[in-house]
Amino acid sequence: MRITDTPEEWRVTATETPFTGHKTGVRTDEVVMPDGSRSSRDYQTHPGSVAVLALDGEGRVVVVRQYRHPVRQRLWEIPAGLLDVPGENPLHAAQRELYEEAHVKADDWRVLTDVYPSPGGSDEAVRIFLARGISEAEGERYEGDHEEADMELARVPLDDLVAGVLAGELHNTCLAVGALAALAARTGAGFEALRPANAPWPARPFEA
Repeated sequence: MRITDTPEEWRVTATETPFTGHKTGVRTDEVVMPDGSRSSRDYQTHPGSVAVLALDGEGRVVVVRQYRHPVRQRLWEIPAGLLDVPGENPLHAAQRELYEEAHVKADDWRVLTDVYPSPGGSDEAVRIFLARGISEAEGERYEGDHEEADMELARVPLDDLVAGVLAGELHNTCLAVGALAALAARTGAGFEALRPANAPWPARPFEA
């Protein structure tokens, strides 16, 4: 049986934003439950994100390693970043992030998968792309700051990433979901069967 998520919205009778940060915030909604009762729901508001699983001709994935303060860990991740501008084309954002974090460009782009990383506590939506036909980008290498200032860069075989995820050694959501989705695509219908790079994304509508 094939199943699919469906849009639904319970009635909100009141809302407030007790905190607004530089990119994200916290919202409190008073929601009418199916039985008519009311309950408050607190959640993080988020502009959305993109991530890129960039696969080279040898079956290796471009990964970066950086410090993540909330979890006190230095994590291996795939290049990723925020949708900084409302309505921003996610493909353009993904191409930017791949250039800035890995100084790489790609000839072939497809949608690997779309996820809500933490739907019980955040409205963040992430689109993970598969990028192939990769090569070194032209021009100056982007100089990052803060966590990106000492970012490490590597290329790791896809199968090794999957093994690391299943062994509990790699924890980043986008890396884990991206690696497992890429393995499923590779062993299933193939990468050519993935959605095109500008496929609709109802969670974060954009200009094509």
